[in-house]
Amino acid sequence: MKVSFVIPALNEEGIVGRTIKSIPVDEIKEAGYEVEIIVVNNDSTDNTEQEAREAGATVFLEKNRGYGNAYQRGFKEASGDILIMGDADGTYPLEQAMDFINLIVEDGCDFVIGSRFDGTIEDGAMPALHKYIGNPMLTKMLNIFFHSDYSDTHCGMRAFTKEAYSKMELSAPGMEYAIEMVIEASEKNLNIKEVPIYYRKRGGGEAKLSSFDDGWRHVKYMFNRKFNK
Repeated sequence: MKVSFVIPALNEEGIVGRTIKSIPVDEIKEAGYEVEIIVVNNDSTDNTEQEAREAGATVFLEKNRGYGNAYQRGFKEASGDILIMGDADGTYPLEQAMDFINLIVEDGCDFVIGSRFDGTIEDGAMPALHKYIGNPMLTKMLNIFFHSDYSDTHCGMRAFTKEAYSKMELSAPGMEYAIEMVIEASEKNLNIKEVPIYYRKRGGGEAKLSSFDDGWRHVKYMFNRKFNK
């Protein structure tokens, strides 16, 4: 059985290499799995691609920028039975990957998502606006609209089987991809489990989120999906 890590990267020089090296490859191999690490270079203008290759990743170039575009390219290229996703900026504890893998293999889960709110958020890792208003509000809205029970719909560290991925009909090119995925997982009745994680401050690179613009896009996406589908 093979585990594929898929990491999108846009101008993450200085941190993408450390993120790749944080993946517990030896631990996963000792548990009996093959490992591949895929970085999707989302048309970076810095040294992201070379740094990722030197750290041991296979790099694919996706010129169409966007969170969803990058992940869709990465999952298309991945050959693993289990797919694990996480950001390149060091915020997510990829060293905790075996917790996700074990829930899939031993507990029969289809889709495992981290929870920063059930876990620990390092001081300064998440702006107060996101921590106390934005993320809780968007999570509650999604749970009400789509009859789900997530504690952190926007956590970007997730794992799922290749079969589960094929069931989720994902097409959003941008940040909406994050909530499209959790909605699809719920609507397709996948066996979903959350894992408390330790969320850290960015290790480098440039921040991609725009609090108001991205938040509003997520709200519009949920309304359109709920009422215009």
